[in-house]
Amino acid sequence: MGKRLIPPDKGQVEEVALREALEERYLAYALSTIMNRALPDARDGLKPVHRRILYGMRLLRLDPGSAFKKSAKVVGDVMGNFHPHGDQAIYDALVRLAQDFAQRYPLVDGQGNFGNIDGDNAAAMRYTEARLTEVARLLIDGIDEDTVDFRATYDGTSEEPVVLPAAFPNLLANGSQGIAVGMATSIPPHNAAELCDAALFLIDNPKARSRTLLKYVKGPDFPTGGVIVDTPETIAEAYNTGRGSFRVRARWKQEDTGRGTYVIVISEMPWLVQKSRLVEKLAELINEKKLPLVADVRDESAEDIRLVIEPRSRSVDAELLMESLFKLTELENRIPLNMNVLVKGRIPQVLGLAEVLREWLDHRREVLVRRSKHRLAEIEHRLEVLGGYLVAYLNLDKVIKIIRKEDEPKPVLMKTFKLSDVQADAILNMRLRNLRKLEEMEIRAEDKALREERTKLKSLIGSPAQQWKTIAGQIKQIKETFGPKTAIGKRRTTFGIAPSHDEAAIEEAMVVREPITVVVSEKGWIRALRGHVSDLSGVAFKTDDALKFAFPTETTAKVMIFGSNGRFYTIEASKLPGGRGHGEPVRLFIDLEDADVVAALAYQGGRKFLVASQGGNGFVVAEDECLGTTRKGKQVLNLKAPDKARAMTTVDGELAAAIGANRKMVIFPLNQVPEMARGRGVRLQRYKEKGLSDVTTFTADTGLSWTDAAGRSFTLPMKELKDWRGNRADAGRIAPKGFPKNNTFRSLPSGGKGGEGDDAD
Repeated sequence: MGKRLIPPDKGQVEEVALREALEERYLAYALSTIMNRALPDARDGLKPVHRRILYGMRLLRLDPGSAFKKSAKVVGDVMGNFHPHGDQAIYDALVRLAQDFAQRYPLVDGQGNFGNIDGDNAAAMRYTEARLTEVARLLIDGIDEDTVDFRATYDGTSEEPVVLPAAFPNLLANGSQGIAVGMATSIPPHNAAELCDAALFLIDNPKARSRTLLKYVKGPDFPTGGVIVDTPETIAEAYNTGRGSFRVRARWKQEDTGRGTYVIVISEMPWLVQKSRLVEKLAELINEKKLPLVADVRDESAEDIRLVIEPRSRSVDAELLMESLFKLTELENRIPLNMNVLVKGRIPQVLGLAEVLREWLDHRREVLVRRSKHRLAEIEHRLEVLGGYLVAYLNLDKVIKIIRKEDEPKPVLMKTFKLSDVQADAILNMRLRNLRKLEEMEIRAEDKALREERTKLKSLIGSPAQQWKTIAGQIKQIKETFGPKTAIGKRRTTFGIAPSHDEAAIEEAMVVREPITVVVSEKGWIRALRGHVSDLSGVAFKTDDALKFAFPTETTAKVMIFGSNGRFYTIEASKLPGGRGHGEPVRLFIDLEDADVVAALAYQGGRKFLVASQGGNGFVVAEDECLGTTRKGKQVLNLKAPDKARAMTTVDGELAAAIGANRKMVIFPLNQVPEMARGRGVRLQRYKEKGLSDVTTFTADTGLSWTDAAGRSFTLPMKELKDWRGNRADAGRIAPKGFPKNNTFRSLPSGGKGGEGDDAD
């Protein structure tokens, strides 16, 4: 500890700035992750680990129809020869390639326990067996015919393919998910037949745009089915830019169970959602009473998915119930689209649908040309050999004599019959048993067939039109193999439109309707007591805090807060903390800034409020104009500093009363006050100094009422109020005898201020 590292004798120490060293090493790590781990190649749609697994399985001759071999054998070979990483990581990748609920077109045919949609893990690799599928065969087909480049493996002892020939549109058909450094990829699976149609159209129309191809590629096609509820415009934009997302919902139906009752049965779930985790989440939400429309959930799945949801009662609307489930659970999932791929295996780039298909088609053309050239070279070699065989056949005795007598027969043969080096070797390497096969007609027939094939290949190599025609023919064969009439090719994911429901109805459906009493303290702490509590004397508060507002309502209601900044705020009653503690500051729910709570009440709708500032200005506003939809609330009463909102009351009568801090009160007709949606309002009462304390409204028949600090109510009839009657903007007269000293019309028994809350229902 603490000793300096001493370099070896004659060692040289080179000082490097830490920043430069970190940047260099991190960049190397980032590039390695991007190129060799996380992003798929645009041509074959595979990451290196998947490519190595398929190539390793091919070397083990695990072709479709052959005998299975232990997965441990495959993993061992891949790890030892190509992929120097953990065996479990390789096995996990192999397992995923075999899962028909994860892969739209599995590349590995697995035998044994390869996991399930519940999220259970596969059995250990020593218990499971694997071989390639027909799709994987298409990806590898032609790899021995110089169709792709090879590179040295990590230890330099052998070679591995840089990319597979990929006769199948694997990138889009199976999709890909990956997180690199500073970038990620997310490509959902698609229908292979639709991709083939789009590719055929792209061959005939090379400049076609992504939007045009949507005529053929409607959207993703998930192995687990489901319903995509995005608009066509949203889908088109995602494919055009290569970035976006898809809203996928579970497929459900309503099953009648007799006597007017029903259950909801879910038969398909969104892609990559674990069923067991989903059932646990549903049960948890039911226990927490966040799904009041749901009575029970049962998993009756066997081979097919059957998730049964029982409604609370027969009167529950099935679509509304499902909307509440879609909002709270993974029965609706958002699948991202980020077509970030390696172009030509080197450049990470986000491509649109047309560009991705173009990369695959260009690769297929290169594979076709290279394969044709490889075959052409084989034909040329064979024709040369056949020429030598023909010479040997026509001069068999002489050839045998030269071989028997000469010490070095090769140069003599070449000189005597004007043979090439290849022809001489072919004759000398021929086995005696093959001499009987040497017949002139057979040699000439094979020669003729090869020359015809050579002519066709040369024509193909020299004609791009012929090349595209050949590729189109290959794609048509793939479409036939994986067409909509086949079991694997039939589209599983359909498209729909999410039914339009009132957001308020959905919100209400997710909350159990229970009576509560909302309590707001002087210092702005809010909570919801269970039930309608009339006696609040036992409610505890923090030190130096007291009751300010309290009103009964329900968990499904909205709570309206009027701030001293003239803004109205809305809080869902269901989100309020319970009444066991002191609650939470109201500022956690709304952006109240430096303002105080002037009034709090439950939203009912249809009412009208009289709002007033400390400066004595005010107006009447409709309750529905005051609903704030964001945390910032809605500005209703405009204020000019240092003025602030002071009072608010529900309009209930044709007369209004205002009282100032100077204890002067004035009563005036409410029709003198305008109704507005927003503004400063008009003068309600005039002051020389100080300002407004409170306002209220009442009818002439009932008279003016107020409540004192002890909770006692007083009412003065109109004949006793004549001295205070006047007009808006009058100064008024000193309040009647017995009026509360806190200058408010409403007071709470606890000693807290009155306001709008205690008499609002």
